[in-house]
Amino acid sequence: MTPPGASAAPAPSAQPVPAGPAAPPPHPASEQQCAIDREIAALHTAAADARTAGGPVPAHPGRDFAPYRSTRLRHPVQPLAAIDALRDPEAVELTGPAFGSTDVTALDADLTRQHAGEPIGERITVTGRVRDRAGRPVRGQLVEIWQANAAGRYAHRRDQHPAPLDPNFTGVGRCLTDDAGRYAFTTVRPGAYPWRNHHNAWRPAHIHFSLFGTAFTQRLVTQMYFPGDPLFPYDPILASCTDPQARARLVCAYDPELARAEWSLGYRWDIVLDGPSATWTEEDR
Repeated sequence: MTPPGASAAPAPSAQPVPAGPAAPPPHPASEQQCAIDREIAALHTAAADARTAGGPVPAHPGRDFAPYRSTRLRHPVQPLAAIDALRDPEAVELTGPAFGSTDVTALDADLTRQHAGEPIGERITVTGRVRDRAGRPVRGQLVEIWQANAAGRYAHRRDQHPAPLDPNFTGVGRCLTDDAGRYAFTTVRPGAYPWRNHHNAWRPAHIHFSLFGTAFTQRLVTQMYFPGDPLFPYDPILASCTDPQARARLVCAYDPELARAEWSLGYRWDIVLDGPSATWTEEDR
């Protein structure tokens, strides 16, 4: 109660509440994860039925795998142009350049020692052998890798999603295979990251691999994944490999013999360049 002769205190004025970010527009039903899952399941079933019926097993993922939305715009729709090696002076690219040991240093293969400080993340060693269909080692092969950092972000101006950059991690490396066809990298395990293929899409942790052969025109590009990733069933890029055995060949294996005590975990991933057990590659990338 207000005492006699006293005026009532004014009621406190309501403070304006800052407006939050505007809600994003709703995504169409066709871009929800459940719709992508149904498309993947239907394509995998069709591929399995074709294999059961004795149809050919494709050598590489389809260039227009519909659940991987950007393949609608990115894949070639016209036949490749033939090159007359006798008339085209640039046809030298078909046989060169060849990469020698002077082009690559030991530091290139250790992505944790390329800057003044150490990168954040789980340190890992990834190694394996590059072989042909007969099991013969491919010697002197240039192997390149690139990857996101431990937070799932690439050191690239086009990657703008709000995960932290690591000033001590660029995410690129290279090496030459030895006489046994063996390569080896020391790096950090990459994180998963969002991408805009569909609503709330996330890529499993992976490392990109490039193998050059003896010329730029022989380049093969693929991706290595880590065992037990819960994002496997939801990823259209991995799912574009409709053969389950081929998908399994894209997943590395933990190998305690490759782990370095109190330093890094070890993973083994072998690459087969051709034949029925070939590692699936991103054709014509």
